[in-house]
Amino acid sequence: MKTYLLFAFSLFTLVLSAQQNGSVVGKLTDKELNNEPLPFANVLIKGTTKGTTSDFDGLFQIADVEPGTYTLVFSFLGYETLEVPNVVVEAGKVTEINAGLGASSVGLDEVVVTTTARKDSEIALLLQQKNALVMQEAISAEALTLKGIDDAAAAVAQISGISKQQGSSNVYVRGLGDRYQNTTMNGLSLPSNDVEKKNINLDLFGSSIIENVAVSKAYSPTFYGDFAAGNVNVDSKEYTGDGYLEVSMGSGINTNAAGEDFVKSEGTSDFGFYNRYDNNPFAVVLSHGVDPEAAWDPININGAIEGGYSFDFNDDKSRLSFFGAASFANGYEIWEGPARDFTNVLKVDFPDVREFAYKSTTTALANVTYRINTENKVKFSSLFVNSAADRVGYYGVNGQGRNRDAILDTDQGFYVMNVQFNQDMIFVNQLTGQHLFDDKLSLDWGVGFNKVFSDEPDRKRITLENYQLALDNDDTTNPVFYTNIPFDNQRFFQSIDENELNSFMNLGYKVSDKVKFNFGYNGRRKERRFSSIRYGYDIVNRDNTPVTDVNNLNSIFNVENINIPSGAGLWNTIVLNPITNEIGNTNRPGLPENTYKGNLGIHAFYTTAELGLTDKLSLVPGIRIESFSQKVEYDVINISPVDPGFREVYENIFLPSLNVKYALNENSNLRAGFSKTASFPEFKEVAPFVYESVTQRVGGNPDLLGGLNGDGATYSDIYNYDLKYEWFLERGEIISLAAFAKTIKYPVNRVVAADATGTQRYFRTGDQADIYGVELEARKNLVMDSDENAIVSMGLNAAYTHTEQDLKDIPAGTENTFGTSFDRSSDQLEGASPFIINADLNYSPTFGNYKPKATVAFSYFSDRIFSLGAGSLGNIVEKAVPTLNFVWQNSFGEHFEANLSAKNILDPDITFVREGTDLGDIVIREYNLGVNIGLTLKYKF
Repeated sequence: MKTYLLFAFSLFTLVLSAQQNGSVVGKLTDKELNNEPLPFANVLIKGTTKGTTSDFDGLFQIADVEPGTYTLVFSFLGYETLEVPNVVVEAGKVTEINAGLGASSVGLDEVVVTTTARKDSEIALLLQQKNALVMQEAISAEALTLKGIDDAAAAVAQISGISKQQGSSNVYVRGLGDRYQNTTMNGLSLPSNDVEKKNINLDLFGSSIIENVAVSKAYSPTFYGDFAAGNVNVDSKEYTGDGYLEVSMGSGINTNAAGEDFVKSEGTSDFGFYNRYDNNPFAVVLSHGVDPEAAWDPININGAIEGGYSFDFNDDKSRLSFFGAASFANGYEIWEGPARDFTNVLKVDFPDVREFAYKSTTTALANVTYRINTENKVKFSSLFVNSAADRVGYYGVNGQGRNRDAILDTDQGFYVMNVQFNQDMIFVNQLTGQHLFDDKLSLDWGVGFNKVFSDEPDRKRITLENYQLALDNDDTTNPVFYTNIPFDNQRFFQSIDENELNSFMNLGYKVSDKVKFNFGYNGRRKERRFSSIRYGYDIVNRDNTPVTDVNNLNSIFNVENINIPSGAGLWNTIVLNPITNEIGNTNRPGLPENTYKGNLGIHAFYTTAELGLTDKLSLVPGIRIESFSQKVEYDVINISPVDPGFREVYENIFLPSLNVKYALNENSNLRAGFSKTASFPEFKEVAPFVYESVTQRVGGNPDLLGGLNGDGATYSDIYNYDLKYEWFLERGEIISLAAFAKTIKYPVNRVVAADATGTQRYFRTGDQADIYGVELEARKNLVMDSDENAIVSMGLNAAYTHTEQDLKDIPAGTENTFGTSFDRSSDQLEGASPFIINADLNYSPTFGNYKPKATVAFSYFSDRIFSLGAGSLGNIVEKAVPTLNFVWQNSFGEHFEANLSAKNILDPDITFVREGTDLGDIVIREYNLGVNIGLTLKYKF
């Protein structure tokens, strides 16, 4: 593939030839009827035959206009003709003209002309959605600003059938979770920044670097075959105007964290970086203690800088444009509530947990765009993201923690301190091109390289018994270490290194105005390398090592107390995988105890036809042929000694699709779609490494790649059915209603495995899952000003999704590596919410130079399954969460903004419940996030 890509890249750079024309859009109103929309008026570029007519809502669009200066002519029978001179059309931009016609002459001062980037404009995106042959939905940068949306995750939640999990970056499309989605930037695949997820966190994409966010829920062969719920594409911002520089600074508080003495991991920076990666983990264990350290005062801060500049030359036919943005933001939260481990029985119970959560994100984007001429454009995009999460958790702080396996007292005093830091660094580099060879032939292409470093360095976990004695103010009674195994007190190090090369190419051939063919290729080559190692503290004599100060564990875990060379120390280090047996595993460095390497290869060719059968009816049939290969090699603990240590599959799949559009009239469409797609397992779902948090254990299952003997399913076939009605009202308004159905063969769910540890693993739990649902979307302007700009507007989208899958027992043994069983024959699909609602109300008046924008946004998702229960054990259910946010943007003139926000105003509990136990429904985790209040000041030079 590398040879192919290098050849293709060389060819493309030698044959630089893509259209970069502009377009003219707008709205005509009838001055004789109180500025009602004026339909069927003629719009013509003077001196040409290029033109159009306005639709029922007065909207019009003249697409594919070469850059230049024109005179636009508006006419309507019985009305005065209006000519608008000096209309400038720029490459890649939208010129918007809003005007009124009447029986008497109209002055040019009544015409409003604005120019924006094509994908920035809300009206342009709606017209694009209206005219597109395949179902698509998008939210523009203009709408992001209007609604006070500050990241891509919040942006997609404005689209029907999509919800964002509060306190998390998880986004659910049509009720389906992370494994059923894809995320791209500029049409090229993006890596995940979290080992536990398939997709990148969308909240890492701040609004300053977004041109628009589009969601495709109906399949087209241009997408990868691994498609079920949808594809989210983020178009990075370009800049083509005069130079500018914008700087913003902000601050805020979280109501839970404000005024608290905050702590974080030792050895980490406040900006989300860790400086000990070059040191061997054993050296870190000996050199650095386990206690957390004091953090800055818990005041949230954020800052951003962005700017752009363009150089025009060669008589304005060529342009070199630069855009750059960099930002930093952090956040402090304190989570308080219970945490429990219930698998068959209540194993561990912490009625009171106090967790200090600190997160920080650094983002930098650079775009360089070279428009060679009006037919050719290339763009280089580089994105850097550093996302860090620091959590210091104290489990059992009230002394009432319980553990059925405790040595001294099973009913009280069990306590765990868990201190961990996770850092994810992502580097994305992309080169894309758009070319037009003539009026019939066009070429779009892109090549990208992604690099990910995902690390959990030096997690410290200390476990005590009789913690209640630390609360009795009696110096003679103290907690002691829990020493069931040496790894009850441990240091843990985990590292992931991932590389991905991806590409696409689309060759379009326009036979006529009614027929166009697309031929394309896209591919991916990805490799992930994972390793982890633990060092356990083996306490020599716990009865003689009381913990006299639970806030000063470093007095015990320092190198002076190691049990060498005299043998009179307090502890030894234990590692499971020694370098050699001669060196041994005590007080010596070791080798990783868990490793895996995953390789993914995808090569696909596709073709589609865009067929305009009549003026109203269009068909887009397509076929994709995709070659899929996946191999995972692993060396992990607690796996059967007869396991081969790898799984490998190779499949060729055929994915047909059909999209139908019928224009009922000028402003409404009826659409239908059918497609066959697939769902492939992720590396983390396949590799049998088990990640252990304080109260949960999650591991992969290599049987997802064909079973233990290679005769099972390696992927899931998915059949998709879509039907949608959309009605485009006034400018920026839409009402749509959609119905959808899906069938997933051999679905994958997270289930408790049939073993003594209660580990959750991934299984193909049945033969089929069926999904169907309906979606409603409405965007409406309620109050308009004299220039037809919305003063008050609202948005609403809601979705109902029903899921049902059959369940079957999976016995462990010669056929399966791991087993599980069920006491029921069917259930809902993991991660699916039956009800999703998103609503917003926007107020945007104008008072001279003061232009405030106030937005109230509400979202809700109903209960959904987090993990399927096995045997007689009930499901883990994530309970419903309502969210309410308020943003008040204050623009003073052209340069200055002061923005106030209040996020998570309702501050609901985040609750996970284990249903149907012998003790009833058990809350296994619960906390709230607090309200985030912030103020940001922004100045544009």
